[in-house]
Amino acid sequence: MSRWMQSHLPYLAYQPFVAAAVARMRQASLPRLPLVVLAACAAFLVTPVRASAQDVHVLVVTGVGGDEEHVTQFNKWAGAIVDSAKKHGVMDANVTWLGETPDKDARIKGRATRDSVTKAFTDLASRAKANDEVLVILIGHGSFDGRMGAFNLPGPDLTAADYATLLQKFTTQKVAFVNTASSSGAFLQPLAGPARTIVTATRTGGERNETRFAEFFVEALDAEEADRDRNGRVSIQEAFDYAANKVKTAYEKEGHILTEHATLDDSAQGKLASTQYLAPERSRTTAAQSASPQLRALLEQRDALERQVNDLRLKKDSMEQAAYDKQLETLLTELAVKTRQIRELEGRK
Repeated sequence: MSRWMQSHLPYLAYQPFVAAAVARMRQASLPRLPLVVLAACAAFLVTPVRASAQDVHVLVVTGVGGDEEHVTQFNKWAGAIVDSAKKHGVMDANVTWLGETPDKDARIKGRATRDSVTKAFTDLASRAKANDEVLVILIGHGSFDGRMGAFNLPGPDLTAADYATLLQKFTTQKVAFVNTASSSGAFLQPLAGPARTIVTATRTGGERNETRFAEFFVEALDAEEADRDRNGRVSIQEAFDYAANKVKTAYEKEGHILTEHATLDDSAQGKLASTQYLAPERSRTTAAQSASPQLRALLEQRDALERQVNDLRLKKDSMEQAAYDKQLETLLTELAVKTRQIRELEGRK
């Protein structure tokens, strides 16, 4: 049984329309529909509906490395994020990487000083439209003086309080702020707010050891294993879960005591984080353009069914429960069948 099914089975067990959908699929001569297909459809039941984002904006900041080894490693991870964002359809103009050594990589758009990072936030806020997604990722070293956390930059640092002020510029966007540094847990409380997901590599500012979270979080963005609901995009929640599990496994394998405890806070028990992606929604449409006519038609039909499920969920409070369950059952059945057909054409199992 997959991790997704294990984590959601207690919830799904109490959804009678899911059981009914399974029965209908069997009647339709689909007795061996994979569990992962049902999981993909059932994901709609546990993920909140949101308006489609217009664009995704990505800001990556690599701080002081301290030595050549760390500078090289931080640049490698940041470069992977930049490449992944563009590969998944984020426009070049919406991707900004500020680093310690802009002379070493043409993708770095400026030195990561206090002033340049502040300006990057200001510029991003002026470009981002309402309902756009904003993803900020910090890679480097952090510090904590017992009262306030900071992310180490060349010259004066920016503190958690400084970043909290910068995030106030985004009043109509959904923001995911990921701090992969040591002592990053000190950023959780100051940065928390509506329509924000805050991810930190540590639980508290007191976890000061160098972290391993960045490596696996970056890896997750392009890892098929991380895409638990198989919708072709890795959400912030999925990337977090993947990275946190990988960190724990790495420590256990090496026989070390876990000294970093990654934390995610979106004030919604992960429901907001499950709707935030590095890849914009249109990336799926773009990918469909290179598919065969038959596959493209199925992809378009799947996307239409997903929109119908979302529209139906918006109407739930104004509908009779029985009518809602019946319509949802029908849509989930159709979506499961369509998903299976897509997977078969793509050669997946």
